[in-house]
Amino acid sequence: MFRDGLANLLAGQSDFDIVVATENPAVAIEHIRKSKPQIILLGWPASSVGSQKVFASIQDSKLLTRVIMLVNDDAKEDVVEAVQQGCCGIVPKQTSTELLLKSIRKVNAGEFWLDRMTTANVIRRLANKKGAGTAGGNTSSRLGVRQHSSALSQREREIVALVAQGFKNKEIAERMFISEQTVKNHLHNIFDKLGVSDRLELALYAIHHNLHDNR
Repeated sequence: MFRDGLANLLAGQSDFDIVVATENPAVAIEHIRKSKPQIILLGWPASSVGSQKVFASIQDSKLLTRVIMLVNDDAKEDVVEAVQQGCCGIVPKQTSTELLLKSIRKVNAGEFWLDRMTTANVIRRLANKKGAGTAGGNTSSRLGVRQHSSALSQREREIVALVAQGFKNKEIAERMFISEQTVKNHLHNIFDKLGVSDRLELALYAIHHNLHDNR
């Protein structure tokens, strides 16, 4: 009922075309490879076999398809798994129609969709996991970011890691023994190099590319 209702809702939008709505991973993968959709709304848990096969199919086919996970409010670990797999958006299943449509359009435009509390929770949990960033290198090709982390200097990488860990500009300046204005200048350059627009998007970039821990 949820899937069919969602498909009908999206089909009513003039800028959306529905490729397929299915509960069968094999059918989903077949259509992913054949139709190369821009967006996938994935309702299976990120740790499920179905979701993992979908992510693997996108990676193997070298597609630029961007995935939005539809999750339950209590799916904290599942959110972490989704981000590690390369998901570009996390949307609660209970969200409003307006926000759901907005999230799809934003992710399709190359942005990330993840609220700040969820981002902080993901970063905190990843920091406590061994090998948390292993998925980043496998998924970076489809994140829609203009540049790569190799464009960053060592100092900029340090700042990215601190931003991803939730530090404010003033705190970063104190930890790095530089002025707050210098931090702002670095962030301006980092945003330009990576093609991100704000700190939240930068934090997500850091997670995907294993830059959230600069040790």
